[in-house]
Amino acid sequence: MIFLKSETEIDKMRVAARLVSRTLAEVAREIKPGVQTGTLDQIAEDFIRKNNARPAFKGYGGKNNPFPATLCISVNEEVVHGIPGNRKLHEGDIVSVDCGVEKDGYFGDHAYTFTVGDCSDEDRLLLKTTLESLYKGIDQAVHGNKIGDIGSAVQEHCESNGFGVVRDLVGHGIGKEMHEDPSVPNFGKPGRGERLRSGMTLAIEPMITRGSWKVKTLSDGWTIVTADSSNAAHFEHDVVVREGEAEVLSTFDYIAEITKNEIFETQ
Repeated sequence: MIFLKSETEIDKMRVAARLVSRTLAEVAREIKPGVQTGTLDQIAEDFIRKNNARPAFKGYGGKNNPFPATLCISVNEEVVHGIPGNRKLHEGDIVSVDCGVEKDGYFGDHAYTFTVGDCSDEDRLLLKTTLESLYKGIDQAVHGNKIGDIGSAVQEHCESNGFGVVRDLVGHGIGKEMHEDPSVPNFGKPGRGERLRSGMTLAIEPMITRGSWKVKTLSDGWTIVTADSSNAAHFEHDVVVREGEAEVLSTFDYIAEITKNEIFETQ
């Protein structure tokens, strides 16, 4: 079931989304060679709790194998859902940081892929293209369009630049639950799928690879990696479907202020 949000609800979602944005910026300050991913996770959890919110990922997934951390930190060939721990980041790595919070009963959830120092030209193009595709997808998130218009825009931009579009993982609705209907694939055909209506709130999140689109899950039950070990990038925003132009609730501005990231500055 798809829930259209009132302006009051959207205001609460904007607060949650901006807290995620600020949390990602706090993490960005410490992304450097030698830092452990578990250290970044603790920074995020402390910041979220200090702001009277709950880390949405921690404990997610039920009793059998709940996600154990505040952040999903996915390095190089890890696409999403990497578990923070003792792993140290190295010069040249690319690292996707995905964060979710619940504040006052509403969720924010978005992600950014960072470079650790300098990365290869090939990875830099991957990040640039993935970020561009996110905004191309957002451009299609307007009243009267279809879900397929979002996925088609992402897919066309990434595949035309030679990159793989992951099929097994998709974006989603968001609101009082972290994952709501509808699913938002990063591939598809224009004019197909659910009709978009004003007040729908979506998490749009291209997951793009330098090689094959195929992925596999590691033995921890969470970490998803590319099947061919190629590097992957992941960017995500929380978006409200509006008449004429989508509204982005989250922001990368806080990250840009800290990193001066030239990939971001291409936007």
